[in-house]
Amino acid sequence: MNIRFTDRLSFKQTRLGVLAAFILGTLLGLVQVIVDYRAQNTAIDEEVRAQINVSLGPASRIAYNIDTELALELVNGLLKAPPVVRAEIIDNNAIALASVSRPMASSPYRAVSDALFDRRRTYSRPLYVDHAPNELLGYLVIEVDTFHQGANFLRRAGLTMLSGFILSLILSLVLMVLFYGMLTKPLVHLIDDLLNMKTGDDDRSRLPCPAHHERDEIGALVEVINRQLQSIDVNMRQKLRAEERLRQYLEELEIIVEARTTELQETNAQLRRSNRDLESSREEALSMARARSSFLASMSHEIRTPINGLLGMIGLTLDSPLSNEQRQQLTIAYDSGKVLVELLNDILDLSKFEAGKLQLEQIPFDLGALLEDTASLLSQNAGKREVELTCRIDPLMPGLVLGDPTRIRQIVSNLLSNALKFTEQGHVNLRLDLEPTLASGHQVRITVRDTGIGIAQNALTSIFSPFTQADAQISRRFGGTGLGLALCKSMTDAMHGKLEVESRYGEGSTFTVTLPITLHQHEASYDYPRHCRIIIWSHEGRLQGQIMLELLRHWKIDCTLQEYSDALAPCGSKGDADLWILDHPDLARSLANQQAGLPRILVCPYPEQLSGADSQEMGICAQVASPPSRVRLARAIDRCMGVADQVQETHSSQSKPTGQRILLVEDNSVNQLVARGMLTRLGYEVDIAEHGEAALARLEREDFDLVLMDCNMPVMDGYETSRRMREDPRWQNIPIIALTANALHEDRQRCEEAGMNDYLAKPFKREDLQALMIKWLEAPAAD
Repeated sequence: MNIRFTDRLSFKQTRLGVLAAFILGTLLGLVQVIVDYRAQNTAIDEEVRAQINVSLGPASRIAYNIDTELALELVNGLLKAPPVVRAEIIDNNAIALASVSRPMASSPYRAVSDALFDRRRTYSRPLYVDHAPNELLGYLVIEVDTFHQGANFLRRAGLTMLSGFILSLILSLVLMVLFYGMLTKPLVHLIDDLLNMKTGDDDRSRLPCPAHHERDEIGALVEVINRQLQSIDVNMRQKLRAEERLRQYLEELEIIVEARTTELQETNAQLRRSNRDLESSREEALSMARARSSFLASMSHEIRTPINGLLGMIGLTLDSPLSNEQRQQLTIAYDSGKVLVELLNDILDLSKFEAGKLQLEQIPFDLGALLEDTASLLSQNAGKREVELTCRIDPLMPGLVLGDPTRIRQIVSNLLSNALKFTEQGHVNLRLDLEPTLASGHQVRITVRDTGIGIAQNALTSIFSPFTQADAQISRRFGGTGLGLALCKSMTDAMHGKLEVESRYGEGSTFTVTLPITLHQHEASYDYPRHCRIIIWSHEGRLQGQIMLELLRHWKIDCTLQEYSDALAPCGSKGDADLWILDHPDLARSLANQQAGLPRILVCPYPEQLSGADSQEMGICAQVASPPSRVRLARAIDRCMGVADQVQETHSSQSKPTGQRILLVEDNSVNQLVARGMLTRLGYEVDIAEHGEAALARLEREDFDLVLMDCNMPVMDGYETSRRMREDPRWQNIPIIALTANALHEDRQRCEEAGMNDYLAKPFKREDLQALMIKWLEAPAAD
């Protein structure tokens, strides 16, 4: 076996040994050179000082006698020394008595010598005579060329380093020969013997050990190899026998595999047919999903457009003088339209969840006020039956939190609507509590508890599925689509919350929503009422009195709860009070003649509230809809105690701007009438354009403060019109608000990309339109 010379162990060992010896020799040579350098450097100074000491006496006498001939003879003698290149004697007047010099030696190695010992060295000694030691006669100056001694030093240093290098080469040759003879040669012989060794069934020869290596590492290696060879031979024999058995098994296995292969081919053919069917089904499902999304967007636009006209015109009619019967009929029609809009929103939201396109907001809002407003809107349904609707807000709830108020309102509205729908008598309680979490954050728990029909245990797992209700009888008896709870569950999960339900059939249900929140403003968003003494009159079995008692005591108001029953006629309290809070008109009539002149607040549902003449006759100074919100109750207390509601008057006086011109770009005549009627009643001047080109023409001729832009129009749609307005410097700062029946997130994003400032989905309420007008006309487009 041929091994390259550089790969042999003898070469590698020699290389390492020589490298170590060379480094060590080099270090020792450098040490020797450094010591020699220091000695040579000192020797130069000592040699020159010796010459100066010899010449110092004659030079002093020459300077004393001012003998120029002897001075010249002395400096010429000094110049004969090889290192001296200049010598001169100077008297005490700095006049040279004698001065001689010669050129410096030249050599290619002079730069190295000059770097080590300097190019020249100058020595100056003062001259004195013994009988006048204090009288300076002059100076003896000698300049020395260091190259004479430097060349000797460089020669010695080169010989030192060269000898070390030669010794390293000789050592490497010696080591190579020794390593080859002691290590490489026996290993090569061992490898050759191992390669030439033949093994057979009857050949049991052993690998020979190289001579003189029986007891060292090579001998041990040979012994280990022989043992391994013997073990390999035994294993090989066993493997041969195993291979023979394996060959027999393989022959049997081939027969089995051939049969299984035939079966697998048939199975693969079936799988390929199934995959083709699945791919076809997948393409069909995707096509249906795209068609459904397009259908929902189209139907949303087509349905919202007439609904906007319907609700808008009914809303305008409700603001005009009507009889009670007409107002009731129009109110029913208006509420039915709002229910239809909510159903449409639920279907769109459900489709957004299924497509994964629902976008959540993170804006500051008053969560307590949101729940109070929702309960107030739904309280009319509670007033139709013997159902008490209460709303209890944790007194420690902060003023503002960050979240999506629209989605939370949908959750609470759906849960409250269900509770009121399925409860015919008893209570429906809405409760909001603030809870700390383990992660130093906060979460809120919204609880809706009712005493309605309840839910069977076997139906609790399916009530959150779309278009599913707990019982088929419920749809026929109470109505509904089964979308509300499915949306609540999806929205809660999207906000990283939890929706739980506990119910017993025939006893009622409790829905609990737990949501993580971020606190934005700890202070309350309303002013506390003034301190006074209040008595709360509450019917036995009702919960609203306890809730108001807790709230008033949190406001640090001295209050007492006075309960009464139908059997026992209420009578005036013996305690002193500044104000009474009554919970029913019948109670107000019973107490009308007791403690006349005492201010009273009536807290009852909307349908039960008294007319202006009746309330004045019974001493009622304020009526608050039940369940009362904290803001309305506080303002009612202040108003009854003589504090004017300045904030509401200021708001009402500033909420109706006048003299500002609005351009309404709308192609639908009904929607034109609705929007113009709302804007006119809000105090704005309105001009109408039927499409985008007409709007641009109007803008060329006249100035407008704001543009309400429909998106889908003939000739030129709202998107193209907005883009052209933003390209023209004259109209870049005019606020553009989109009025569209498209309610998907992609439509809002498309409006923003076209340059529109805000978005209002049809059908819209006058309050929403007014809020946008105030936002963009009081805060200019610079925002």
